[in-house]
Amino acid sequence: MGEKNFLKYLDLNSNERIRVHISVINGKVADVVVQYETYMNGKWEGIVRYDCAHGFFHRDVMYPDGEKEKQVIEFDNLETALTYAEQDLKDRWEFYKNRYLKKLKND
Repeated sequence: MGEKNFLKYLDLNSNERIRVHISVINGKVADVVVQYETYMNGKWEGIVRYDCAHGFFHRDVMYPDGEKEKQVIEFDNLETALTYAEQDLKDRWEFYKNRYLKKLKND
C-alpha cells in the first residue's frame, strides 16, 4: 500500500490550500481525502472535505459552529472521484469560503 500526502495552494498569500491524502493498493486508489482549508485566526480551518469515511464517497461542508452538511456523491471509481473533488475545490473555493464567513458572522 502506498500513500501520498501533499498541499496545493490556491492563492498568492498561501492562505488558501487544498490538502490531499491518497492511499493506493495494488495500483488502484483505495482511499482519498481532499480538503479545502483557509488560514484564519492563527490556524488552518477545514471548510469543505471530500472523503470515503463511513464507507462511501461524500462531501462534508463544515460550518463554524461544528455542524457538517454531508452529501453523497456517486462515482464508478475513486480515481474519477479524486479528480472531481480537486477540480471542484479549485473552482469553487471562494464560494465555499464566503459561505463559511457569512455563517460565522451570523452565529
